[in-house]
Amino acid sequence: MLRYLQKGNIDVLLPIGYEATVAIAKHQSEYDRLTKSVLASKESMEIAADKDKTLRFAESIGISSPRFYADKDLVSLFPVVVKQAKFSGGMRYVNSPEELAKLDTSGSVIQEYIPGEGYGLFALFNRGEPRAVFMHRRIREYPITGGYSTAAESVSIPELREVGLRLLKALNWHGVAMVEFKKDRRDGKFKLMEVNPKFWGSLDLAIASGIDFPYLTTRMAMDGDIDPVMSYRTGVRFEWPFPDDLLHLIAYPDSARQIIRDMLNKKVVKNCQRDDLIPSSYQLVETALKAARWMKNGMPRYPHGIPELRS
Repeated sequence: MLRYLQKGNIDVLLPIGYEATVAIAKHQSEYDRLTKSVLASKESMEIAADKDKTLRFAESIGISSPRFYADKDLVSLFPVVVKQAKFSGGMRYVNSPEELAKLDTSGSVIQEYIPGEGYGLFALFNRGEPRAVFMHRRIREYPITGGYSTAAESVSIPELREVGLRLLKALNWHGVAMVEFKKDRRDGKFKLMEVNPKFWGSLDLAIASGIDFPYLTTRMAMDGDIDPVMSYRTGVRFEWPFPDDLLHLIAYPDSARQIIRDMLNKKVVKNCQRDDLIPSSYQLVETALKAARWMKNGMPRYPHGIPELRS
């Protein structure tokens, strides 16, 4: 998905989706003759958009990450996570050598499973220097064993900030990115999961907390630079009720009390707005259609499988 904005005679190109962002970065010199954009170099994008290259790069600069395996025959500890190297999705938890042997792992990365909460550092960079920084922790997600946020909260954690910015500075990053971590409950360290080299799905929370990344990115494209924006409101809680949190509820009914409490709490910001009913109505219709399909065909509670932790 692409987004064009215009101010006067200046066209600004904001790629939104993964494929569009990576493709435009590869041919940025051609686009620069026609429009303005803020995207990482082809070399930096190739590292960030490939999970295997990302983990190897992080290891080279001393950033903690899950142990990863170059070949499935080298896996010695389970469970592991098998992910597509260059695209989102396609993730699978694997609990045994027999299960792993049945999978085609070509084009995938195999890494240690990290138990713990998910965190994200989100940033806008100008050629290796941060211009806006935001952090959040996931409260709920779908799939519940690890996926996108259905509810999240803005936080500010010095350790998370340091390690996330160190990675992006080492990449000489330019533009927006999300650096995803898990806080390993075994040792309390933040472990790098991946880099999302584009605008992220939980962007609403950053905007609600005081940092409007699309606006700032557009300003940087037009003016060449912006004044740093580093402060934001922490403790802002955001919920995506339909269909995201509903998916979480169906997969994990025990969360019903917490979800209802958030839906009724006026302090919890939501992406359903009374003063903008058309998107909200569309979301309700979409949710109803999905619910009908689930009732007819069933919905997998654990589409990625379940990691079986060994004591």
